[in-house]
Amino acid sequence: MKITLLTVGKTDVKWVREGLDLYVSRLSHYVQFSLVEIPELRNVSSFSQAQIKEKEGDLILAAIRPSDEVILLDEHGKEFRSIEFARFLEERMARSGRDMVFVIGGAYGFSPRVYDRADRKMSLSAMTFSHQMVRTIFAEQLYRAFTIMRGEPYHHE
Repeated sequence: MKITLLTVGKTDVKWVREGLDLYVSRLSHYVQFSLVEIPELRNVSSFSQAQIKEKEGDLILAAIRPSDEVILLDEHGKEFRSIEFARFLEERMARSGRDMVFVIGGAYGFSPRVYDRADRKMSLSAMTFSHQMVRTIFAEQLYRAFTIMRGEPYHHE
């Protein structure tokens, strides 16, 4: 199984990028993991939010294979405690065999077609985080989940 974090736009805040790179490198010890950054749209000042979501949605859908399990990181998704997230991943890895793609959309969220394609939605918090910070927070939680699965002393409960 492969896990991909698919994002709209680059991570250009230096300290956020450094944190993201740290957890991406740590994840390589546990799972085949990749970070895919879809280029941000250009010249969108004349577009509505709906048009931006549709155009970003086209790029997101083009990056997903039909066999992928797609999980949107979305404020209306299911919240997990870290241990629950670890159990969820472990169960999916044991049972599904499908590659998992976690998707972070652009500033305005996802188009209806992306929601239709998703297998599920997941929320990292009831709070709102910047789209750049969510990348690092998610990568850390993914790393934490693998340490929980392996019984390693990273997570304390």
